[in-house]
Amino acid sequence: MTKPHSLDIGDKVAIVSLSSGALGENFAAHELELGKKRLEELGLEPVFMPNALKGIKYLSEHPEARAQDLIDAFKDKEIKGILCAMGGRDGYKLLPHILENKKACQTIKDNPKVFIGYSDSTTHHIMLNSLGLNTFYGQAFLTDLAELDTDMLAYSKFWFLNLFISQKELVLEPSAVWYKERTDFSPKALNTPREMVLENLGYASICQGGKGEGELFGGCIDVIYNMLCPEFEDEKQIFAKYNILPANNAQKMLFLETSDEKVPPQKFKEMIVALKEHKFFDGCAGVLFGKPQDEVHMQEYMQIIREELSDYKVLCNLNFGHALPHAIIPYGIKVHVDFDNAEVKFTETWFND
Repeated sequence: MTKPHSLDIGDKVAIVSLSSGALGENFAAHELELGKKRLEELGLEPVFMPNALKGIKYLSEHPEARAQDLIDAFKDKEIKGILCAMGGRDGYKLLPHILENKKACQTIKDNPKVFIGYSDSTTHHIMLNSLGLNTFYGQAFLTDLAELDTDMLAYSKFWFLNLFISQKELVLEPSAVWYKERTDFSPKALNTPREMVLENLGYASICQGGKGEGELFGGCIDVIYNMLCPEFEDEKQIFAKYNILPANNAQKMLFLETSDEKVPPQKFKEMIVALKEHKFFDGCAGVLFGKPQDEVHMQEYMQIIREELSDYKVLCNLNFGHALPHAIIPYGIKVHVDFDNAEVKFTETWFND
């Protein structure tokens, strides 16, 4: 695995729309300007790739354009980081346009750089991981940089700033609060705070106790489930041809979180069982589950985890993924977890500095 360099003040960061093209719609214009301003305040120069703002319809119909933006962002020597605009549902459509292009694959391998996003970006993380790159499951442009409050959420901002620092033994501590999802993203919501809730659970250690250490791998469980049990025919064909999931996850520290679809408990159980049947958990060092958005179905999910993953070390309610605020989980980086005391510590630097 190849680590990128950390970000520096003055670096150019590309914004890419690899799934939904919502960032280019008129209804998101105020968020576009706000996110751009926030990146500049952090000392970064945002570069919107040529197709990133072409809107939902165009990008839905042209996955090759989305793929080209990603390839060009890796190719551009002046660009040091790549930030996903948001998630979506059809990011898998990029795979043929990248993995069939040997020159593009080599370009990506030869130019490791910070790549960050979450949700449907899970597909792109795992694809880049299969090409040998360390990437970062974390903040996205619309959900984090364009937070409608007067600043980014403090916990999320703290973790985003860690992209500028190469440090060892960083501790993944729980946030003291969590935030409910907004229902209004219009210009009227500018400078209004999210509803904040005090955290009353912290990290919850369930199933097996003890300690574990391994390289991080995972993402949004909805997306990984769709890789294994595709919903659409083209999705089935693409994932069958480009089998980007690792053959096994032995000794890895897995991380999983649920999407904003807030799937019913029975569907969540179906996902866990399917991953088990495909030996996704076999031999892993442990499993870290993110807090569900708005804590919907959280207790039911935890009970299903207790029943289905009783043979594994499991820590729940971590701050990453769709629930806000969220930390960054770096793919391929070693982490040490004390499941008895609910402590998570990175044991190596994230960057090649």
